[in-house]
Amino acid sequence: MGPALPANANASPSRVATVLRVTGGNFMEMFDFFLFGFYATQISKAFFPSGNEFASLMLTFMTFGAGFLMRPLGAIFLGAYVDRVGRRKGLIVTLALMALGTLLIACVPGYATIGLAAPFLVLIGRLLQGFSAGVELGGVSVYLSEMATPGNKGFYVAWQSASQQVAIIVAAALGYWLNVTFTTAEIGDFYWRVPFFVGCLIVPVLFVIRRSLQETEEFMARKHRPDAREIFRSMVANWGLVVAGMMLVSMTTVSFYLITVYTPTFGKSVLHLSTTDALIVTLFVAASNFFWLPVMGALSDRVGRKPLLILFTVLTIFTAYPALKWLVAAPSFARMLEVELWLSFLYASYNGAMVVALTEVMPVSVRTAGFSLAYSLATAVFGGFTPAIATGLIEMTGDKGAPGLWMTGAAVCGLIATLVLYRSKGIASPSYGVAG
Repeated sequence: MGPALPANANASPSRVATVLRVTGGNFMEMFDFFLFGFYATQISKAFFPSGNEFASLMLTFMTFGAGFLMRPLGAIFLGAYVDRVGRRKGLIVTLALMALGTLLIACVPGYATIGLAAPFLVLIGRLLQGFSAGVELGGVSVYLSEMATPGNKGFYVAWQSASQQVAIIVAAALGYWLNVTFTTAEIGDFYWRVPFFVGCLIVPVLFVIRRSLQETEEFMARKHRPDAREIFRSMVANWGLVVAGMMLVSMTTVSFYLITVYTPTFGKSVLHLSTTDALIVTLFVAASNFFWLPVMGALSDRVGRKPLLILFTVLTIFTAYPALKWLVAAPSFARMLEVELWLSFLYASYNGAMVVALTEVMPVSVRTAGFSLAYSLATAVFGGFTPAIATGLIEMTGDKGAPGLWMTGAAVCGLIATLVLYRSKGIASPSYGVAG
């Protein structure tokens, strides 16, 4: 989703419409996925009641993270399906699975009504969402890269991540409306479910939109379409590339979940700012991401992926922790906004080059499965548990700025992966021969 693509993208109206259709579904997938993190406090009280607020919140974030453990399985099985039968059919299947998981979370009665069945059913809903999301980002990114105009792959692929920011804006705006319309008790009792119901109501529209997608010409022109066994063998043969890709994604996935999903909880529980302040900051962060992602994707088309990847991992290594230490030293809305916007700039600038780079380094015949497996492993190992790890680090160290160390470590992984992947002269530059 998002505004019309700029003229310098050389996009025809039909191509712009295609971008909007494919990312519209991605918006819905991410909207449903992020709601769980946004309403972690309310969900913890509804499904994971405990006399210890820290324990209750940790159980919720662990359930949130469990969805990410399903991503590698979704990447392998659904990714193989997409590489074999086509991008269009695969994107419809992922949307159906995500919708089912969201409906389950929205409708399950609380712990007080059905006991242990409540957290169990919520966990099932999260696992369905995770299985679906395991290939959604890869499917959308590969689709956009294969339909992009020459020399503009970075710009086109960036709209995959940009559509996620629209999802965050809508989710945060709904949260803001709930907070100014209802009391905290009313939201905790029932109204936190409203955004989930909104997501369910949008699904039928998105099914119609995705059914109208055309298969990419590049996929249709392919003579051989590998079966699941061939794809699995290729993944094993290219395990080093998958691991390097996972490390490349770690910077993106940790920083993204830190500045979006974790921000409302960090603002309320750690900085003791109001819920409204935390949601407003989240809105600004999403808007900042939405602006910088396509800008930096387009810049990577001109200067190459490697320079941007190196620059923004190094900046993150040297500034993420000091920025959060400065924030927690004197918490305020203004300081939180400044720090989160800086972290947003680092994330979006790196990600604008990273996602398209990952589509370029994967073997063509298993592009969706390879991309999705690397991305989902990074999310499962690093990013998905970021809210839980950030909460745990603060509890263990007593340092409220400790989440910045987690982001710094992820940036180190991203820098190492960039140097490893681009040490070979075989990685093609987006526009002019050989990268970096």
